[in-house]
Amino acid sequence: MTTIESINNWFIENFGAITMEQVEGWFVYNPDEKLLFNTGLFLGLFLVFYFVYGFLRKTFYLRLTYVILFSLFFYYKSSGIYFLLLLLSSVVDYGLSQIIYKESRDGVKKLYLVISVILNLALLGYFKYMNFLIVTFNDMFNGNFALHNVFLPVGISFYTFQSMSYIIEIYREEIKPTKNYIEYLFFVSFFPQLVAGPIVRAKDFLPQIYQKLNLTKEDVNNALFLIIGGLIKKTVISNYISVNFVDRVFDTPMSYTSFENLMASYGYAIQIYCDFSGYSDMAIGIALLLGFKLPANFRTPYKSTSITDFWRRWHISLSTWLKDFLYISIGGNRSGSFAGYLFPSLFFFGLLLWGMSSYNESIIPLIIAGSSILLFCLSFLLSSKRKQTLVTNFNLFTTMLLGGLWHGAGAQFIVWGALHGLALAVHKIFMEFFPSKKDKSPNFLWRFFSIIITFHFVVFCWIFFRARDFETALQVINNIGQLTFEPELWKTIVLGYKNVFGLMLFGYVWHFLPETFTNGMKSVFDKTPLLIKAIILGFVYWIVYATAVAGSQPFIYFQF
Repeated sequence: MTTIESINNWFIENFGAITMEQVEGWFVYNPDEKLLFNTGLFLGLFLVFYFVYGFLRKTFYLRLTYVILFSLFFYYKSSGIYFLLLLLSSVVDYGLSQIIYKESRDGVKKLYLVISVILNLALLGYFKYMNFLIVTFNDMFNGNFALHNVFLPVGISFYTFQSMSYIIEIYREEIKPTKNYIEYLFFVSFFPQLVAGPIVRAKDFLPQIYQKLNLTKEDVNNALFLIIGGLIKKTVISNYISVNFVDRVFDTPMSYTSFENLMASYGYAIQIYCDFSGYSDMAIGIALLLGFKLPANFRTPYKSTSITDFWRRWHISLSTWLKDFLYISIGGNRSGSFAGYLFPSLFFFGLLLWGMSSYNESIIPLIIAGSSILLFCLSFLLSSKRKQTLVTNFNLFTTMLLGGLWHGAGAQFIVWGALHGLALAVHKIFMEFFPSKKDKSPNFLWRFFSIIITFHFVVFCWIFFRARDFETALQVINNIGQLTFEPELWKTIVLGYKNVFGLMLFGYVWHFLPETFTNGMKSVFDKTPLLIKAIILGFVYWIVYATAVAGSQPFIYFQF
């Protein structure tokens, strides 16, 4: 007969005795042990939180306050004392939003909007770009400014963009402000998507706050399916590939063969997808359990048939945000602006300087610079609507450049954004010459090769995204460029990394599964009894615990 004592003995045998020091560690910030969705600590805390949440479901402000407190604790466990930065930012933005809404004079409203944007970007700029600007200044002008010891709060880019969207939508009169600060803080600090998205728009989320909390059986099924899938993607696939192969190769690419560099590039492509989409799936699932619907953030992006299609499928909440609040703000496809022309001009000027400064060592950088400028110019000079296409392409390029810079302060991120901006411009002119027929879908071969080409371009761009700096990215590319056909060597490498390559294959097969197959799996899961679903979730967490490598790995997008 099972007794409390036998259960206690089993727990101690498998997990060890719990000490007061461990209990303290559950609630005190530790930079080496952040509170992640894929940890047993989060599962335990969330179960306790959710038990109480169930009793508060019929309340309003009490429930909001309870979630806010847990959200602030969640952020404290991720960034320590910097949770106060979130509070400070929210107080300022809430106050300015109230002033903008009540102000009737357009000029004054715009002034307060500019103040809000400047304050948000200055905050983001200090924590994320201060050292980058110092290094750039020192390199360009032989300066000797010392670097700052700046801590980067987790997810600062995400909640800054979310807060900015709230104020901009009020300025554009698309929404009305929340009734009070509690409601606004709930929107900004909502823990499922606080540190890595999806970036939630106020006009989509705020109406849900005022609706009656209604959790259906379908919502629970969807939530558990997403959480289980997200856990497997993040911990079983992404973490293992990262620690056991990808990180090693990208840290010292010249210590590995051309084939290993190539496979590491393919490995990172599936790693970042499983990592980020896994987090998004878990965030959406957890939010569903709380009664809130967050937007989908990924739609099998490597099935894209063009780079334009890719950005409709990858990090959808960010690409939508950039389109609505940056691309349209600088003119979109209607008109040019100073900012729209400035950033591409600065980039191409810098690219040309890089090519000229490297001329004595190699002519290749200069050829790359000249070819890039020529290709971008041809993308609008060959267009039948030359003026409009010029404006559109410059604004697109600016959006992607700044999107790259949003991801990180480094030349490699700027190049990553520029490559995507250039590809979008080229695709636009391609579609002008070879328009797709609306009443006829492309044949299989055309679609197949479109997916292959788009996928490999994206993988190439990921090399810059993953490399620690621009020079390392060039080393990886140069190494891959020296690839020769050596089947015996390849076989030896594959056998040496069979577990890694097996998980990479599993990740890609999962990603490319037909939607009908995925829907079928979901249908079977929906029909499974709730108890079995809970057991499956517990089993997945056990797998996460059992296969944990070198501790819990932070989500890639936490650094952004």
